[in-house]
Amino acid sequence: MCTPCCVSQLACCCGAAACSCCCNCCPKIKQSTGTRLMYALYFLLVTFICAAMMSPTVEEELRKKIPFFSELCVKMKAGENCSTLVGFSAVYKMCFGMACFFLFFCVLTIRVRNSTGWRSAIHNGFWLLKFALLVGCCAAPFFLRDEDNFLKVWRYIGATGGVLFLFIQLLMLVEFAHRWNTNWSSGVEYNRLWYAALAFVTLVLFTIAVGALAFMGMYYTHPEACLYNKIFLGINGSLCLVVSMLAISPFIQKLQPKSGLLQPAVISVYVMYLTFSAFSSKPKEVVEIDGGNTTVCVFPFNTGSESDKKIVTVVGDYIYIYICLFIFFSEDYDEEKTGSGQDVIYDEKETTIYNYSYFHFVFFLGSLYVMMAVTNWFHYDGHRIEKLLDGSWSVFWLKMASCWVCLFLYLMTLIAPLMCPKRFEA
Repeated sequence: MCTPCCVSQLACCCGAAACSCCCNCCPKIKQSTGTRLMYALYFLLVTFICAAMMSPTVEEELRKKIPFFSELCVKMKAGENCSTLVGFSAVYKMCFGMACFFLFFCVLTIRVRNSTGWRSAIHNGFWLLKFALLVGCCAAPFFLRDEDNFLKVWRYIGATGGVLFLFIQLLMLVEFAHRWNTNWSSGVEYNRLWYAALAFVTLVLFTIAVGALAFMGMYYTHPEACLYNKIFLGINGSLCLVVSMLAISPFIQKLQPKSGLLQPAVISVYVMYLTFSAFSSKPKEVVEIDGGNTTVCVFPFNTGSESDKKIVTVVGDYIYIYICLFIFFSEDYDEEKTGSGQDVIYDEKETTIYNYSYFHFVFFLGSLYVMMAVTNWFHYDGHRIEKLLDGSWSVFWLKMASCWVCLFLYLMTLIAPLMCPKRFEA
C-alpha cells in the first residue's frame, strides 16, 4: 500500500512532480504556494549556514565535539581549523553561490505564462536535483584562485543588490498602505462601521508615530552631544507632517478621492521605526558629566542588555516575514488533487499566480542583502555574528536613507496624478 506513496515522494524530489512530498494526512497545498515555500526553505538554510560561519562560538564547539577536527580540516584543504570555511570571505562565497542559483532560475523562467511547459516543470519540481545544484553553486566559489579580486568586486555588487532589495521592501510597504486604505474605504460604502474602524486605526497609528517622536526626542538627544539625532529627528518628523497634510489636500483629493490619512499614518510609523533603528545602530556617544564619562542617547530601560537593539531586530523580523507572506499567499485558485501523497491544488494551468522570474530576482537580491547584513556591510573586519547588533556608521546612514526613500516613494504616489493626469484618468 505504501508503494504508490513512496513513488510519489521520489517523483517529487527527483522528477517534475509538484511539491507533494508529505503524506496524504497533511492538509492540501497549492502548487504555487508549495513551490515558493520550498525555495524559501533553501534560502533560509543558506542564511543559517552563513550566520554560523560568522560565529566563533560555532567554530569552537565544532572543534570540541568533532574528533580529529584539525586533521579533518587539513585533509579537506580548508586551512588550519577550517579557517577558509569561516569569516566574511566564506559568507561572501556562500551567498555568491546562492545568488547564482536564483539568478539562473530568474533567467530560465523569463516570460513563463503557465505551469504546463518544461521550464515551469523545472521551476515547480526536481527538488532533490535543485538542492544538489544549490550545494554545488555554494561550494564552487571556495575553489577560486584569485580570491582577493573576487571579494573586492563582489563586495560592491553585493552592496548594490542589498540596497535594491531594501528599495523593493519599501515599495511593498507603500503598496500595502495604499491597498489597506482602498479596501477599507470601499467598505465604507456598504457599512459605516468600516469608517469607524478606519478612523480608529488611523488615530492609533498617528499616536504611535507621535509618541515615538517624543520618546526619541526625550531619550535620544542630549544638549552636548548627538547632533545627528537632533537634526534627523526634526527632518523626519517634519517630512511625515508634510506628506500627511498633502494626502488630504484638496488638489490631491480631486484626483485621488480615496486618499486619506491611513496611508501617511502607516508610512509615519515605519519612518519612526527606521529612525529609532538608525539611532540604535549608531556607535555610542560618550560625554563627560561630573568628571566621569557617561554614555548618552541610549535606550533608557535595561540598557545593559541593549533592549533597543532587540526591539529593532524583532520588528525588523516581523517586517521581513510580512514581505514573504505578501509574496507567497496573495492569490486565487481552482482545486485539483493528486493521486497519492499530499493533495496538491494545481492553480497555474491557465496562468501563473505570480511572476516566476521576478520571484527569483527578489531572492537573488535577498541573497546579496543577507551577505551584506550578516557581515555588517563594509565593517566586516573582525566582525562576528554575536556583534551583529552593535551597529556601525554605514548601517546608520543606510537606515536613515531608507527613511527618506520611503517618504519619497509615497510622495510620488501622491503627486503622480498631478504630473500625468490624463494617464490616471484613463
